[in-house]
Amino acid sequence: MAVVTHAGADPVVDAVVDVRAADWRGAVHAACAPLVSSGALEPRYPERCIAIAEEHGPYMVLAPGIALAHARPEDGVLRLCLSAAVLSAPVEFGHDQNDPVDVVLAFGSPDDAAHLALLQNLAEHLLAGLADQLRLAPDQATAVRALSAVR
Repeated sequence: MAVVTHAGADPVVDAVVDVRAADWRGAVHAACAPLVSSGALEPRYPERCIAIAEEHGPYMVLAPGIALAHARPEDGVLRLCLSAAVLSAPVEFGHDQNDPVDVVLAFGSPDDAAHLALLQNLAEHLLAGLADQLRLAPDQATAVRALSAVR
């Protein structure tokens, strides 16, 4: 597992590629797993992401093929972090326009302010083709490099 960590407010960044997920819940767990392993998220965080989506619907599906799993800081975020799971086969989240999803991003912020710049940069990189870079990444290291450009 490749984890990029820096001092200060720089996020923990990681990725997994060619992930097999039985459903959207498994995809959320896969996207969060590297961040849990690195200590940036507590193990309960993926379940909170799932519970919030079950309560509010597939709001986390941002665009065709792309979902952003996230929950509140108090749901187990220890460090600002971002990861991606590139699925080997897309899964349905129940979104009427943007399903199926094959890139699941996971994001955590330890407070209500630390994430603003990261989310803005993520949006800009997604508009510039980040999801396709992740889809085309032949290995984890390449995917981590692509995601690490988001700062």
